Amino acid sequence: MQTSNSGNWALITGASSGLGVEFAHILAARRMNLVLAARGVADMERLAEALRSTHGIEVVVEGIDLSQPGAAAELKRRTDARGLRIETLINNAGFGLHGPLLDADTVRLAQMLQLNMVTLTELTQQYGQDMARRGRGRILLVASLLGFMPAPFYAAYAGTKHYVLALGEALHDELAPAGVTVTVLSPGVTKTAFFKGSGHHVSATLNLMMMAPRPVAEAGIRALMQGRAGVVPGLANKLSAWSARLAPRSVQRRIMQALLA
Repeated sequence: MQTSNSGNWALITGASSGLGVEFAHILAARRMNLVLAARGVADMERLAEALRSTHGIEVVVEGIDLSQPGAAAELKRRTDARGLRIETLINNAGFGLHGPLLDADTVRLAQMLQLNMVTLTELTQQYGQDMARRGRGRILLVASLLGFMPAPFYAAYAGTKHYVLALGEALHDELAPAGVTVTVLSPGVTKTAFFKGSGHHVSATLNLMMMAPRPVAEAGIRALMQGRAGVVPGLANKLSAWSARLAPRSVQRRIMQALLA
């Protein structure tokens, strides 16, 4: 497919399902050309065709496993080879592992740490450098409500999201003088394939807290366009994030252990 380096290009990772699909629809409606990156090429090709037909935009599909070392540099090489100027980066790809840390598969654990933190950081740095040189750009980092609190049975996953939250909030101020906006989206329980992938059978209580993915994605894009440092979608989730800053850590651990076991 021939592509043009003109126009407004956005790169969405984890674009084959869940929030990634919603981000694609929202940005396509804003007339942004898209690069979709994930492992699920067939799903992305179907999405790309629908977006081209509906919105008349250009869409590039890049099949890549971002949980592998070196994947960020490879994706950057591919978009550079196409001559694409990425002005908006949606760092959405990630997954979780539910259960005791000592029982986790070591290979999957390493892939999660690579994807959720290392690849995310490398993509942010590499595309952020281009944005800073041009004096403009937007980066959305997808964290999690669990990034605000200790989370037994999601210990390592919550740790990665705490990293994303801290990284994004710091970069919001660090990159502002260069004209680059960094925003952190911290969803709560969202109706995606996350729980199936993590091996977590969701309780009735968590089901009651479940948000649909579209309003979550809309909240993230809206906050990004407004230049905000971060957003937690949903009133109950906002209250949880606020209370996590005030409640004793021991109380937080007991509550989260009861919810997530």
